[in-house]
Amino acid sequence: MAVGARTRVILACQECKQRNYTTMKNKQNTPDRIEMMKYCKFCKAHTLHKESK
Repeated sequence: MAVGARTRVILACQECKQRNYTTMKNKQNTPDRIEMMKYCKFCKAHTLHKESK
């Protein structure tokens, strides 16, 4: 499991609001929520995914 400042975060699609991906981030280096362009299998397109709670 995560050790130290690295934590697991969930990425949610901004179009359909589905939670599709999990990733790790370092909370000390990136305290803000992360945003990535990822493929959503529900929208069948590359969409913006943001970190959700």
